[in-house]
Amino acid sequence: MSGLLFVVSAASGTGKTSLVKALLDRTTNLHVSVSHTTRSQRPGELDGVHYHFTNKDNFLELVDKNGFIEYAEVFGNFYGTSQAKVEEQLKKGHDVLLEIDWQGAEQVRKIFPDSIQIFILPPSQFDLRQRLSNRGTDSVEVIERRLNGAVIDMQQYVNFDYVIVNDSFDRALHELESIITANRLTLEQQARKNGELIQKLLTPSQNLL
Repeated sequence: MSGLLFVVSAASGTGKTSLVKALLDRTTNLHVSVSHTTRSQRPGELDGVHYHFTNKDNFLELVDKNGFIEYAEVFGNFYGTSQAKVEEQLKKGHDVLLEIDWQGAEQVRKIFPDSIQIFILPPSQFDLRQRLSNRGTDSVEVIERRLNGAVIDMQQYVNFDYVIVNDSFDRALHELESIITANRLTLEQQARKNGELIQKLLTPSQNLL
């Protein structure tokens, strides 16, 4: 049996992380891949739970061995998704979800062309600016720079299989959950999961005559 690989991407401030967290709370057999990172472990973080913490040399060694489905450098720290870990979960029949940016999603597409890719959009630029401003930690210049970057990121929505507009959290969560459910109910997935049952249903029984 083979699980499904879901990818969820969005521009910063769109609410992607909150949606994914809520989705995991109400969806069974859906596992988030734990990323590797070279950044320092923060108080309260657990190795193997929040991240697989490693040093730069070990990380780059894995890069040279094509050990990551996708990886990126962000503010001097590296982040990557282990290909071996994801394939292990998929082979067990577990569905896996990756919460990554569009560049990472593009890398995943090359290795797993059958991955199901979902992009989250905000309802408006005004709403996105409000969300970025509500963090209360950045200057106006930083907020505008992030908004401009978000506009560039959002242009990538055309490369995804599904698009959700997060204008209502509950509705967006329902739509996200519906995508997971619908892909689990395809003919191919049902044949894998319930092949024995289907065969029994299609086999004539003498007892019914």
